[in-house]
Amino acid sequence: MRDLLVQRLTGYAPRKLDLDYPEAGILVPVTDDPGNPEMIFTLRSANLSTHRGQVAYPGGRRDPGDASLAATALRETHEEIGLPPDQVEIIAPLSQVMSRYGILVSPYVGVVPEGHPLDPNPDEIESVFRVPLSFFLEDRRERTDALHFQNHTIHVPCYRWERYQIWGLSAVVLVDFLNAVYDTGIDLLEPRT
Repeated sequence: MRDLLVQRLTGYAPRKLDLDYPEAGILVPVTDDPGNPEMIFTLRSANLSTHRGQVAYPGGRRDPGDASLAATALRETHEEIGLPPDQVEIIAPLSQVMSRYGILVSPYVGVVPEGHPLDPNPDEIESVFRVPLSFFLEDRRERTDALHFQNHTIHVPCYRWERYQIWGLSAVVLVDFLNAVYDTGIDLLEPRT
């Protein structure tokens, strides 16, 4: 999986948003399994002030001591799910996205060992789960949500994996990943017919 990600993302030009907002870094973790790679997600605790009870990638707000947003993503991933930074190989950034809470989010694709144990921090994370990339490539979305942002409407797929619903900002990042790595051609600007 690592080789495919390097090959497909080396020439990828992620979209940068020229906005002055607080920043966050998130990790888009993919297991290094050539036969059945999986993407790792979290279900955020219901006790959190923002995005509570929602599926998300591990990550969070940048601290002043973070050397970069990739470092933020790695630090937060370690804090949230117990995955040490030395177990993650950052491959490339994806396009920046803006959260509805006014946070400029920079996602980073990272390869993680296939069977590395994960230990969710119960103060922040209710559970951690993995979804085979093959599931997303079949595009078995549950629905498509029309989301409005800065005078634009984007049409975001919502996927259901077991009890988890992957939608909103996480789905926007996921679609960017699928388009960049697999040329899925999912167009967020056009409603699905």
